[in-house]
Amino acid sequence: MTQHEKLIIIGSGPAGLTAALYASRADLDPLVFEGSAAGGQLMITTDVENYPGFPDGILGPELMAKFRAQAERFGSTIVERDATRVDFSERPFRIWVGDQEYRADSVIVATGATAKWLGIPGEEKLTGKGVSACATCDGFFFRNQDLVVVGGGDTAMEEALFLTKFASKVTVVHRRDELRASKIMAKRAMDHEKIEFLWDTIVTEVHGDGKVTGVSLESTKTGGGSELAVDGVFVAIGHKPNTDLFIDHLDLDPNGYVILRDGASTYTSVDGVFAAGDVADHVYRQAVTAAGTGSRAAIDAERWLASQE
Repeated sequence: MTQHEKLIIIGSGPAGLTAALYASRADLDPLVFEGSAAGGQLMITTDVENYPGFPDGILGPELMAKFRAQAERFGSTIVERDATRVDFSERPFRIWVGDQEYRADSVIVATGATAKWLGIPGEEKLTGKGVSACATCDGFFFRNQDLVVVGGGDTAMEEALFLTKFASKVTVVHRRDELRASKIMAKRAMDHEKIEFLWDTIVTEVHGDGKVTGVSLESTKTGGGSELAVDGVFVAIGHKPNTDLFIDHLDLDPNGYVILRDGASTYTSVDGVFAAGDVADHVYRQAVTAAGTGSRAAIDAERWLASQE
């Protein structure tokens, strides 16, 4: 049988679960497809110290468990499966989980984004133990330590410059002999006394037992190898929005992020479909900003549904 809902939320990170909380309290009885990446990127974050309300910090998975429990308390129904197909061409919208079809009067897309990783030995094992993809989230933990930033774009330069507030030294490792970053960002980084550059170099392995102690490097020109002792590795080679499901269904920008209408709203190119969190945000990418847009998406959906009645 086809199940019909007022509101379906796809995704269960800070944006999706905040949307669920607000929608539940508005008596929309949302159905949330949690997906295999339940809880979003905070599930691979150890200490979260920049989320308001937790002065002593909180573990990422613990914070997301609280989000989930609060959404369920007010009536959200959470399905522990991935949405596999959508059709937004007419209302009610159609969403499939395998062969099971669901229909919805409105939809909030909150599938987030995934950091691009290097895929090298030691990286996954030491993620959250010295390997990170977010300087704003984790830089505070690396006071007076030596760090590596991998990348050559604006994001990498922003991460490197931010980390100089805490680190004793930041080494930018870039596979080419010139940066892809904008001239102004490149100049700021290259002029900074705490930042050094290793050109034509890649990181091939992260070392450490319980925490990062160093990296293996390789020259892209000669193939020669070397070792560098560091306390942390920040991978800054970009993020990929989780929007493969919505290609040909929503307007996406050249990098795959959902395009929002009217600037401040959460309206997408399809009336009745809204987007929140990192799936539409390539600038801030913080749990607190994702939660904020989740509340906005729920309010937008509630008002839009009321207008349809």
